[in-house]
Amino acid sequence: MRSSHQPVPFYRGVTVPNTEKPSRRPSTRARVLTGVAAAAAVGAATFGAVSATASPAAGQAAPVQAAGGGLTRSSHLSVDSATKAAQAALAAARKDGQKVTVAVVDRNGNTVVVLRGDGAGPQSYESAQRKAYTAVSWNAPTSELVKRLEQTPNLKDIPGTLFLPGGTPVQADGAPVAGIGVAGAPSGDLDEKYARAGAAGLGAVK
Repeated sequence: MRSSHQPVPFYRGVTVPNTEKPSRRPSTRARVLTGVAAAAAVGAATFGAVSATASPAAGQAAPVQAAGGGLTRSSHLSVDSATKAAQAALAAARKDGQKVTVAVVDRNGNTVVVLRGDGAGPQSYESAQRKAYTAVSWNAPTSELVKRLEQTPNLKDIPGTLFLPGGTPVQADGAPVAGIGVAGAPSGDLDEKYARAGAAGLGAVK
């Protein structure tokens, strides 16, 4: 009896079917991707372990301490004190029956408070601010600064200044911390009288 498994004949040009099972060996690209994924998993696990044991401040940058020689400090009049000074100046003017505007600026010349008395002229608002700015800039009453114009007349050309009586500085330990300006009275002397009354209300006047 002949065997049923006869050899497959070979014919030129004819492809003989491959009866072997396909190989399950992964390709080079698959092996590379698998390795990358494994490395990432190990790295994530390591990072998680480190993060879990690290202190809360470990990820925060340490604050930089500035050298003491590179800093300056200055005093400024508070808003409450500036308002108190303006009210004192306005009260002094009201007592004399004068209608004025009072302005208080800080050490840098920035306006902090402006109180316009009832009936004060529209021009008094800006004039009071400029007098206060001038007084704090030179740390001197504007009545004294008027005299300096004789030697240096170009001072009046500085923007924001007004060299007329009515402004006085507010000092702390001899240094200016604010300026008070008053405008609207019949004379600059009266304006400055009220400005000094405002500064005196704080216990600091030049």
